[in-house]
Amino acid sequence: MVMAMDQITHRFVQANGLKLHVAEIGSESSPAVIFLHGFPEIWYTWRHQMIAVANAGFRALAPDFRGYGLSDSPAEPEKATFTDLIDDTASILDSLNISKVFVIGKDFGAIVAYPFALLHPEKVAGILTLGLPFMPPGAFKHQFVLPEGFYPRRWQEPGRAEADFGRFDVKTVVRNIYILFSQSELQIADQNQEIMDLVKPSTPLPAWFTEQDLEAYAALYEKSGFRTALQVPYRTMDMVGSEVEDPKVEVPTTVIMGEEDYVLKIPGMGEYIRSGEVKKYVPKQETIYVPHGSHFLPEQFPDKVNELMLNFLNQNKHLLLV
Repeated sequence: MVMAMDQITHRFVQANGLKLHVAEIGSESSPAVIFLHGFPEIWYTWRHQMIAVANAGFRALAPDFRGYGLSDSPAEPEKATFTDLIDDTASILDSLNISKVFVIGKDFGAIVAYPFALLHPEKVAGILTLGLPFMPPGAFKHQFVLPEGFYPRRWQEPGRAEADFGRFDVKTVVRNIYILFSQSELQIADQNQEIMDLVKPSTPLPAWFTEQDLEAYAALYEKSGFRTALQVPYRTMDMVGSEVEDPKVEVPTTVIMGEEDYVLKIPGMGEYIRSGEVKKYVPKQETIYVPHGSHFLPEQFPDKVNELMLNFLNQNKHLLLV
C-alpha cells in the first residue's frame, strides 16, 4: 500500500504539563523515526520524508515543539530552553511506548537531536541531521561567533524581532524568512536596517515552495505566534552544548548539507565540518553534500533527501532491534 499526505494522522500527547501536537504515519509496530523541525519550520516541513519512510516500512512521528504550531505554548515562553525540548522529546516517546528511535533533525532540530542522544543513549539508534552538525559546548559563545547584523544576533535582542515582525502579517514574515534562508550568502542587515527589510516585496518564493505551502505554514504560525520561537533557538543560543560535559555521540550519524547552504558561511562552521574536527564529538559521522542544495533540503530536493535518509535508516535498522 502506498501512503499519501491524507494518511498523516494527528494526535496530542501530554508532555511535561503541555499538550503537544504529533503528526504521524505508518504502522505502530514498525521501527520508529522521529523528525525534529527547525525555524521557521513545523511538522509540515517533513511531509515528503514522512510519507517516504512510512512507505519503506517505518513509523514516522513529527512533533511541533512546545510553543510552535499546534502544540501548547509554555506559560512563560521567555523561560523556555533547549532542555525543555529535549525533555519533551523523551516524554513524547514514553507516552507512545516507543523505546528506541532514529532521530532526524533539521536546523536547530539538530541542537535537540544530539543532546537527546547524549542524555538518553538507550533511546537512540542513530541520528541524521540536515543543515547543522553537532554543536560543541559553548558553540555560539566561543567557536562560531556570529556577525553583527546577522539575523540570529538581531533576534537575540528582546523586542527587536517582535517590532520588526509586527509591521507585517504572519504570512509575509514566513515568506520573507523562507526567501532569506534559501540564499547561499549570509544575509546581514546594516545598523539601521531590520531583517525583514532585506527582502523586497517583489521577490518571488523559491520555485520548490508553493503558495499552498506558505498558507500551511502561515496558519500554524498564526496559531502559535513567534514568542517561543524567538526564545528557542535564538535567545538561548549561548547555552547550546551545555547539557553534557565532554560530549561524545557514539551512535551512527549522518549530516546532510546543501552545498549552497548559508550555514557553511558562518565564520568557522564550514571548516569545523570539513576538517573533521566535528568527529572529536561524533566519531561515526558521515557528511554528505547535496549539489545546489540550500538550507531547506527536505523541501527543495525531497527525492534526494528521501533516498539518503532511507539508505541511512536501512543500513542501521538492525540497531533498533537490539
